[in-house]
Amino acid sequence: MALSPGRYAIGPDTGQLRIYTRREGVAAKVGHDLLITFRRWSGTIQLDDPGTANVDVEIEVRSLEIVDGTGGAVPLSGGDRDDITSTALRLLEAHRYPTALFGSTRVTPSSDGASIEGALTIRGHSEPLTLDVLETGPSTWTASVRVLQSAFGIKPYKAFFGALRLADEVRIGADVNLSNPS
Repeated sequence: MALSPGRYAIGPDTGQLRIYTRREGVAAKVGHDLLITFRRWSGTIQLDDPGTANVDVEIEVRSLEIVDGTGGAVPLSGGDRDDITSTALRLLEAHRYPTALFGSTRVTPSSDGASIEGALTIRGHSEPLTLDVLETGPSTWTASVRVLQSAFGIKPYKAFFGALRLADEVRIGADVNLSNPS
């Protein structure tokens, strides 16, 4: 990583968190592949030197927002977005678990980015994961990871007696601009 040592504050004003879902099943063509983001989240990246770094992120689950839905028999409507948001918040048990957390345990720099090992906590359940991080421009970074909803005790959404369902695997991505240490 070509960053200067220091503490970097991250959040919606320095980047974006995204979740990408896919549909499957015999009725998949009526559903939508979704792009979801969060309006409220914050975190810090503490970089002491290239070999020692720490990343912590807290996401306000209720700030979930359906940004786009592709595919489907008809375009995604505002009512669809409201229904999907309501269902997602119910499945995530946002009333009991208002935040999702990520904390790193190890950061390994590479020539074009880093691997960040840590734990993601959703619905009070933590699972280890490794983020793949790439430098995409001056002070800009992209991270991605694939996770299974079921690993966090989430039963993927089903409709039409299971003929339409959300794939268990979702892709999580983040973009951040780290041009200004805090």
